[in-house]
Amino acid sequence: MSDNERPDLVAFQELEHLILSLADEMAGWRRRAQEAEARLKAAPPVPAGRANAAALEKENRELRERLDAAKARTKQLLEKLRFLRQQQEAEAHR
Repeated sequence: MSDNERPDLVAFQELEHLILSLADEMAGWRRRAQEAEARLKAAPPVPAGRANAAALEKENRELRERLDAAKARTKQLLEKLRFLRQQQEAEAHR
């Protein structure tokens, strides 16, 4: 960081990068959950398929939990981002 870079702008850029990375990761989790749901729906209802369906349901539940956790983290990061923007705007008006 150079002497003329503002720490709040650097933090803002880092936070923005983290949010974009998290959004990409969430998209991957959502895609995997949708693929698991599609495989579950396409699976034939046979006894051997039931064990596989149970495993897919479990994976789907776990992916949804991870997705929910990622959503919560994203909301927290967005709140921090809003706060940093407000701080930056307040500094600019001084």
